Amino acid sequence: MSQRRSGARARPIGLLLEAARESLRRQLRYEWRASPLYPLTLNGPRPEGLAAAPRDFRPPEPDEGRALLLGRMNLAGGTLEIGQGGDPWDTTSPSRRFAVELHRFAWLPDLLAVTDPRFGERSLREALRLSLDWIEMFSAVTPFSWGAEVLERRVFNQACGMQSLFAIASEVERRKLLNSLARQARHLMRIGDGHARAAERAVVVAITGAALAGKAGTSLLTRALPRVTRALKVEVLPDGGVRTRSPQQALELLLDLLTLDDALLQRGLAAPAEVSRAIDRLTGAVRFFTLGDGRLGAFHGGESGEVRRIEAAVAHDDAERRVYGYAPHSGYHRLAGRSVQVLIDAAPPSEGTWSAAACGQPAALEIVCGADRMIVNSGWSIDALAPQAMRLAAAASTASLGEATAGAPLAGFAARALGPRLIGGAVRVDARRNENETGVWLELTHDGWEAAFGLLHERRLFLDLRLDELRGEDRFRLAAETPGRRSPLPKTMRPYALRFHLAPGVKVSLARDQRSALLRGPSNKGWWLRNDAPEVSLEPSVHFEQGQPRRTLQIVLRGQVGLDGEARVRWKLTPVDPADSPPPRAQSPFPSPEPAP
Repeated sequence: MSQRRSGARARPIGLLLEAARESLRRQLRYEWRASPLYPLTLNGPRPEGLAAAPRDFRPPEPDEGRALLLGRMNLAGGTLEIGQGGDPWDTTSPSRRFAVELHRFAWLPDLLAVTDPRFGERSLREALRLSLDWIEMFSAVTPFSWGAEVLERRVFNQACGMQSLFAIASEVERRKLLNSLARQARHLMRIGDGHARAAERAVVVAITGAALAGKAGTSLLTRALPRVTRALKVEVLPDGGVRTRSPQQALELLLDLLTLDDALLQRGLAAPAEVSRAIDRLTGAVRFFTLGDGRLGAFHGGESGEVRRIEAAVAHDDAERRVYGYAPHSGYHRLAGRSVQVLIDAAPPSEGTWSAAACGQPAALEIVCGADRMIVNSGWSIDALAPQAMRLAAAASTASLGEATAGAPLAGFAARALGPRLIGGAVRVDARRNENETGVWLELTHDGWEAAFGLLHERRLFLDLRLDELRGEDRFRLAAETPGRRSPLPKTMRPYALRFHLAPGVKVSLARDQRSALLRGPSNKGWWLRNDAPEVSLEPSVHFEQGQPRRTLQIVLRGQVGLDGEARVRWKLTPVDPADSPPPRAQSPFPSPEPAP
């Protein structure tokens, strides 16, 4: 099976021209929205009340709501001490990410989830006070508080929390809340800064339309639902993945669609067929991407996610689903044994606007042993407090070559205009898979290093079902010659590095022979990672969870690609179980390093 990008590698001149056009369009939009006439266009039929109470399927954090009631606001890894009844809107936020989450109303679900009798109605009154204060201070359309980065999630949170606020709001306060929500939803309909989140934005507008009674809600719903259908046809792939290839984005879109489906049901309306189809496909994809520890694989701008959130997304589906080993449209393979599970990226990164969070990390993998996540990628996401360098090969559990990159984010003027799209990198990834009663064999070949060095990277994996061990081989070789193009032999030796980033909490120690590393996860079950690389080292690493960095380690295998263009490293991950005598070894399709004496 071969996966190929639809277009050739982007040309700098073409990108600059596209960036110039987009920069001009953005400036014109800014000037129009800053004019005194634009706010008038957001007026429309006044909402007559609430017709539905959309349900947010994401589990809230009541502890964070209680902290806010005591005067401490915790968002995006930062803390703001505002005091009881304090004003976060007129106080400097500790970080930009904090401000983004603040204006997204990320605190609202947590605050509304506080049901302790000792607080009484304080949580509702505090939520109402903060919401009304925001309306007073930020009713004008500004690039930040009304920008795409924050508006989509704020409208969602407000629509889902509106009924709770209505329980204690006066008639005047209710009108303010409803009118503000309707105006924000109308503005969200007009945001056109790229189409990578077109489905999410249309879904949020449709949820708002379902929530609002009268012509205001009907108008939003009538305009948004056709957009939802069109956008889902583009964004959701037949196997349930999404065009960005981010497992976490598939999860979050599924949660939003469940909210829309529920809101339409409350209105007595049937969801469009494309919504039901997308929910079914996304549910299957979330199950595919969920590994043995209950979390997702962290790829292409997506984190591993929270177990409760993932369970909430699939709880609606009680059907017995078979989890397949290959997602052909999303471009991932999954290997599953008794204890070992492997998820591996087996396709080129997304292109164009879909690549704003894509990573140049071809053939990256994550490994879970039992309930312990052992080998991970960086978990970088757009919301992470991290540099764009975390999107490069060195931040993933894959191979890197020299100082080159297998794809890199845009920078400078082009990035400001088009976003940090990924350019370059692998154009073609070939995968061959075979499986029988003894094990699963997967061979990947990608051309991510061909442009820089004329070399291909091969990653071969064999999951031995009898021994419950994973054997791997990573190899560099010269690309095949094509008509009119010859791949010359390297003039110098090229250093390579094969990295295994360890999940936070995994303990590791190198054996004296420097060929074996002992890994122990939270369950304390041991696993040997053995190899035949010329050089092995333990180095610092970082992994992101909920946008926050956590320190960890990585095992790095180093060597040189010879002047013949060849290099090979063999490795295997096997359980530490000296009490049991091993069963007969299954025949592997390639050699594997043996345990050191």
